[in-house]
Amino acid sequence: MAQWTTFEGFGPRVHKWFKGLEADNSKEYFAANRDFFEESIRDQMEALLTELSSTFGGEVRMFRQNRDIRFSADKSPYKTNTYGVLHGSDMAAEGLYASISANGLVAGSGYHVMARDQLDHYREGVADGTPGPELTRLVATAQKAGLELWGESLTTAPRGYPKDHERIELLRRKSLSLGAMLKSGRGISRTDALEFVTKTWRAAAPVTRWLDKHVGASTIPMDRGRRGR
Repeated sequence: MAQWTTFEGFGPRVHKWFKGLEADNSKEYFAANRDFFEESIRDQMEALLTELSSTFGGEVRMFRQNRDIRFSADKSPYKTNTYGVLHGSDMAAEGLYASISANGLVAGSGYHVMARDQLDHYREGVADGTPGPELTRLVATAQKAGLELWGESLTTAPRGYPKDHERIELLRRKSLSLGAMLKSGRGISRTDALEFVTKTWRAAAPVTRWLDKHVGASTIPMDRGRRGR
């Protein structure tokens, strides 16, 4: 991102650009509209995260627009959202997330993927008589604030846990993150975007801190152990 770029918001043409990409996910469409993408979408998302880093700390990390299609049946070359994280913030060790797409601006945090050792720590914490009820309360408070729970769940109880456990819905989860969406409408102003992301990250923070305390980072190498039961 150029040093002089400041966050100005996401104008109505951003919605139109993403709708166009959804209709024509091709290198030809992307090349013809690349300048707009770089200046009004990617640079603006990076500028948004950079500005928020002065409040929340952390390092801005933007993700590639190209999809990894090597092992996918879907060969469309581009993601239909543009996103990044603030990594290393004291509020969320795994990252504070923000994304823009045709649907709107999304913000959230949590543990999007948990390795085997993280799942073990997570389930031990949920099942325990003290941190488990605490997480239930924190999740309920976040939901009352308008946040949604994201992530995969097992269809039944994980091994070693009873199906009638009082916190079975949390125990069944393979990942736990939460956030919200601000619909784009005719665009998203600078003020609305900053207020929305700030409010969402702060509402998610108590759950994320619970995860950082009771789960933490995985010690399994990245190419191993990323699936759990």
